[in-house]
Amino acid sequence: MKCIVCDREALESYCEFHGKAYRNVVQKFEDWKRATGVSWKEYLKELVENAYTGTWAKEVAEDLLKNTDG
Repeated sequence: MKCIVCDREALESYCEFHGKAYRNVVQKFEDWKRATGVSWKEYLKELVENAYTGTWAKEVAEDLLKNTDG
């Protein structure tokens, strides 16, 4: 199986690197939501636009945004 972001080998949807970024993105959402009240989609947009977000996390956030309804 290939990573849906970068085509590296993957056991699931993401490779090792994007998988770790995905887990971090999901884990940190509750903290952001509690602190700012943002929705999932708003949170992902903030990650993509934030200059301090890492490349892999941005790529995961962009992928998730493409697949988020609304």
